[in-house]
Amino acid sequence: MSTKHLITTTDFCVYHHLEHSFIADLQDAGLVEIKIVNNTTYIPESELQKLERMIRLHTDLDINVAGIEAISHLLQRIEDIQEEMRLLQNSLRAYE
Repeated sequence: MSTKHLITTTDFCVYHHLEHSFIADLQDAGLVEIKIVNNTTYIPESELQKLERMIRLHTDLDINVAGIEAISHLLQRIEDIQEEMRLLQNSLRAYE
């Protein structure tokens, strides 16, 4: 598998001054996707924005993984509701 769009967890943790266990805990909670290639763990580029948001919650606000999981779930529900509202508004416009 190509590692072109992947960042090693080691490089990521060194850059953000994190323990590897934090990334592993996020993965165990299902909050972030980790790829393993040749016994090296990688973070896909597509996960970076979400992961960096979680790191800010953890470091700046001192929120643990369980709290991050709850916040992520609520944010996803808000996004889902906003999408549903957008679709309903578009449907209503069709009747105007």
